[in-house]
Amino acid sequence: MEDLTSCPDGARGVSITAREPSDDVLLGRFADGDALAARLLTDRLGPRSYSVALRMLGNRAEAEDITQEAMMRLWQMAPDWVSGQAQVSTWLYRVTLNLCVDLRRKKRPGRLEDAPEVADDSGSAADQMQDAARKDALQAALGQLPERQRQAVVLRHIEELSNPEIAEVMDISVEAVESLTARGKRALAAILAGRRDELGYENG
Repeated sequence: MEDLTSCPDGARGVSITAREPSDDVLLGRFADGDALAARLLTDRLGPRSYSVALRMLGNRAEAEDITQEAMMRLWQMAPDWVSGQAQVSTWLYRVTLNLCVDLRRKKRPGRLEDAPEVADDSGSAADQMQDAARKDALQAALGQLPERQRQAVVLRHIEELSNPEIAEVMDISVEAVESLTARGKRALAAILAGRRDELGYENG
């Protein structure tokens, strides 16, 4: 097995983190039986898949299940992956979103199981409670958006993907992404408008 942490000849003192292998390379190495490549790729991509799933579903346990299923599908697909045909992360985002859509369709409409993120230990108890309330409100508001708007908003404003990247993930045009994110932001603002004072946001 090739050592992913080894430095090439003459590369004394060069940090290995400066030359991390790409997702493509790691997936190819996993397909060839490299367990270390799988661990590195899981550490790199797993949190991204989980973050999207959590925002789409609002439930930690479900997000963990979706992430595990998405990564499992990635490993199953690895032997057939053609390097350069697409970004591995784009493929994983798409699979994660599709799994979330499938799960939401199976659940009763209108039911939102909210699981807020762990509050930051810094700051006063009141600040932590208000921060948690804001996260809860955002999660609830996201749950009220139409499916495609929610996907676009999560990818753009939470995952911070570029519009072209989102267009590839969602298989739509960049113009459609811009429209979905703009409409989603307006909808979120309207949903949260009546709670500005409660959540501690200043007017204006």
